[in-house]
Formats: sequence, structure tokens, C-alpha cells
Amino acid sequence: MAIAFLYAGQGAQYTGMGQDLLNHHPEIATYFDKASEVLGYSMKDLCFQEDTQLNQTEYTQPAILTVSTAFTALLREAGITADYLAGLSLGEYTALVEAGVLSFEDAVDLVSHRGRFMQAAAPIGAGKMVAVMKAERALIEDICEQVCEASGQYVAPANYNTPKQIVIGGDASAVDTAVAKLTQAGVKKMVELNVSGPFHTALLSQASDQLVDYLDKFDFKPQRVPVISNTTATAHQDGQVKDLLIQQVMKPVKWSDSIEYLIEQGVDTVIEIGPGKTLSSFMKQINKEIKIYRVEDEETLQATIAGLKG
Repeated sequence: MAIAFLYAGQGAQYTGMGQDLLNHHPEIATYFDKASEVLGYSMKDLCFQEDTQLNQTEYTQPAILTVSTAFTALLREAGITADYLAGLSLGEYTALVEAGVLSFEDAVDLVSHRGRFMQAAAPIGAGKMVAVMKAERALIEDICEQVCEASGQYVAPANYNTPKQIVIGGDASAVDTAVAKLTQAGVKKMVELNVSGPFHTALLSQASDQLVDYLDKFDFKPQRVPVISNTTATAHQDGQVKDLLIQQVMKPVKWSDSIEYLIEQGVDTVIEIGPGKTLSSFMKQINKEIKIYRVEDEETLQATIAGLKG
């Protein structure tokens, strides 16, 4: 059996995430406390109390990283470890913590700033993201290219989530034009995403530039476990992690390709770690043969331990 841990990205957050596992396992409070020290505000309050800040990217990112890292510690405590690690967008940073590339404290600091850079690069209302369902990859890519050439504005695939769900993003009017053309081409279902900017597109180049300088503050150590890059859909090479994180902000997330790569490496079991079950849903659409477990609360933790150790 080869196991991959999969880490949630933005959009999975909700008030109360982590509360149940903290109640059952008080030892994970150390992660909330350490994050609070780094950031200068209460991570428990952010995660457990109704607060619109939780949906603002500079707060969302460290919050999800904190709970996901804490949940992983409980798996380790139960003797469950990963052969490979992957995370969707922000989740790649959680994977790098588990791989020993970044310390938890450094990652909390880094993703908080990453969130600020991303928001500043894409002011609210400046762009848009739309999930395109059940359309061929080549059709989506071709239409985006046509709109860019005709309008001088920008729209492109931003997330290759599954073979039948690709998110496009860019300038709001260019995205609208692409949606209209996709509709004319026979695409039946498209859903606008509730996000604060066109993430993982070239419109985030300013955030990428800011990350260059900020990443220099941190010490990147060799991986203990291979981490899959969102940008290349293959394992990170030590020494290239920083460059790929700079690209990751403004390049598409190749999630579906990353899962296919893991399967090629022999992975037959995945554990989604963090709030929500988006990645489990994607997994079922990519490959129905893979065993899927989750860790989000005490019930899913115990079910995962029983399934793998029982």
C-alpha cells in the first residue's frame, strides 16, 4: 500500500473547523498557539468564532494551514505516514511543512503574506473565476486563446481540477466572453466561483514578484517525503522548490495531472486532510479505484485509523 496525503486549499474553510478534533485531542492546541504567536492574533478565535475575516485570503491561508498541520500530527501519532504529499494551491505549503522543507512557523508567516500579496495583486472585482463542467480541455484552452487575441484582455485555465472540471480565470469581461463562447459551443454547465481574485493566472504576476523577495527570508530544507508541485504535476526537486512556489501563484494548478502522477508512482490510497471534502470529490472523478479516507473531525479520524490500521 502506498499512501498520499492530500491537503485542502482555499474555499474549504468554515467557522468551527478544527474545533471537534481540538476538543478530543487537546495536544494539538500547540499549533493554534504557535500560529497566534507568529501572526499576532488568536488563531482559535479566527477558526472557531463567526468572523468574516476567515474568508479574507490573508487570514484564510494560515487558518487552513494550521488546522491541516494539526490534523496531520494526529495521523502521525496513530502511526500513519505518507509516501507522497500533495496539496491544492495553498495546500502545497502544508505538504511542504509535513515534508520538512519549511518549519510550521515559517509556513504560517509565509502564507499570510502570500495571501496579502495575492489580494493586492487582484483587487476585489478586478477579475473573475468560473468552473467549466464536462467540456474538453482543448476546447476550453482554444476559446480562452481566441478571447485573449480578440480582446487584448486575459482569460486562461487556472485549475485543472478533474478531467471534467476546469476553472478559467482572468479579467472579468474576458471571462464573460469566454463563458458566452463556451455556451455557444454547447457547454451546458458553468459556475462562477466566490473568490476574491483570479488566482493562478497571469494577472497575479505582481504577487509572484513580491513572493520572490519574501521567500528569500526562509530556509528551505531537503524533502523527507516527495511533494508534488501544482505547477509541474511531478515531484519537487530539492533546490527548485522556491522557484516553483513563485510560479505557482500565477500558473495553473494541474491537480488532475498530479493525481495521475501519484497513481503512476503506485499510490493506491489517499487521505484528504483539512476542512471539507472537495479533494475526495475530485478523486472520485479522476479515479474510482483509489481508496479515499479523510481527516476533518474525530469521526473521520477514527474511521481513517480503523480503515488503515484495523
